[in-house]
This record gives sequence, C-alpha cells and structure tokens, in this order.
Amino acid sequence: QVQFVESGGGLAQPGGSLRLSCTASGSIFRVYTMGWYRQAPGKERELVARITPGGLPNYGDSVKGRFTVSRDNAKNTVYLQMNSLKPEDTAVYFCNRYPILNVWGHGTQVTVSS
Repeated sequence: QVQFVESGGGLAQPGGSLRLSCTASGSIFRVYTMGWYRQAPGKERELVARITPGGLPNYGDSVKGRFTVSRDNAKNTVYLQMNSLKPEDTAVYFCNRYPILNVWGHGTQVTVSS
C-alpha cells in the first residue's frame, strides 16, 4: 500500500516562497508520474503540477512561471518550489500519482496572507 506524506507548508506573505516535500512509500515510486494537487476551501481538488519519472514537468496555467516541481527518485521524494505566492494559492496541498491512486495523505496547509 502506497502512502504519501506531505510537509513544508505554512504561512507566507504575498510574494513570498515556500518549498513543499512529499515522500512516498514503496519501491515503484520511480516509475510513477507524480502530481501536486491542491484544494482550497469550497473548491474542487485541482492538479497544480506533475513530473514524469524522467523529470519532465508540466504546470497548470495558474502557477506556470512561479512554481517548480522536481523529484529525487533515490529518496522517493517529490518537491514543489513555490515562488511569488498569491493569496489565491492558499489551499491544502497534496501529492499523488498522476493519474491519482485512491489513497491520499493528510496534505500540508499553505496560507498566503499579509
């Protein structure tokens, strides 16, 4: 059973930065395309960014140019560097396979506010 553990969230000011990490259990992480997802209050969960096993990234329009996804297959870890944060980035952030597996971690809360 794969498990995902997200960390690195917190409070940031508009224009600030945060770096999220997600560690996955299981030896087949390295063959997964991994995604970062977020869910804001009252909204559907949305895909923010994804990265192939070989490291090719893809971003949602709302974060393109501000967020960078990366991975370390040796550590079963995927990262999300978030720069130029906006209040509308406030959400709980999750990682999962892309397409998703029917298992979610607890997520990590990101709050962007002055």
